Amino acid sequence: MSTQRPHQILRPKDPVAEAESFFQHMSARRSVRRFSSEPVPEALIRSLIATAGTAPSGANKQPWRFVAIQTPALKSKIRAAAEIEEKAFYNGRASQEWLQDLAHIGTDDQKPFLEEAPWLIVVLKRMRDDRDDRVSEKVYYVNESVGIATGFLLVAAQQAGLATLTHTPSPMGFLTDCLGASEHERPFVLIPIGWPHPEATVPVQSRKPLDDILSIQ
Repeated sequence: MSTQRPHQILRPKDPVAEAESFFQHMSARRSVRRFSSEPVPEALIRSLIATAGTAPSGANKQPWRFVAIQTPALKSKIRAAAEIEEKAFYNGRASQEWLQDLAHIGTDDQKPFLEEAPWLIVVLKRMRDDRDDRVSEKVYYVNESVGIATGFLLVAAQQAGLATLTHTPSPMGFLTDCLGASEHERPFVLIPIGWPHPEATVPVQSRKPLDDILSIQ
């Protein structure tokens, strides 16, 4: 029996204009470190993660799990554990060159956004396929697949008007402990998400010109 079906997609009347409009929308995206206390409905978070789950993956293994956290006590626990790693990073683990590259952003070992954001989303990469209908337990291109799914999540949040931050304290093993993740799940990224604080600011940064990132041959 064939498992293929015809591919159907709605082509816009003006694809170039549509792409340019989307580019302008995404150009406004910035990482935010101050969040409003205004609630974000669970239904919206569910929709964002559903979008992330449409990402392509190696052999369609979908090697990801998203843990959405709103419980204040758990957010506080994660912040405390993350700041232990951040203190080690800023006080010896990071090279001087790395710290210099971060200086214009103004970050330090204090991470209040981990408690202030109404939601934290922990993206876990799954090193084994344990679905009931799996062909095998193997997974393929895990980092690439989970990275693409994370990108989909960030784009969906931007589309909804939400602010995000990709937070990657290293090592992130503390998240495994905080969440009680299974032995075959590894933390990939921690994303605070919510409405931006009215007084939130972001560094003035430029994007590389298109000619610097594109080569047409």
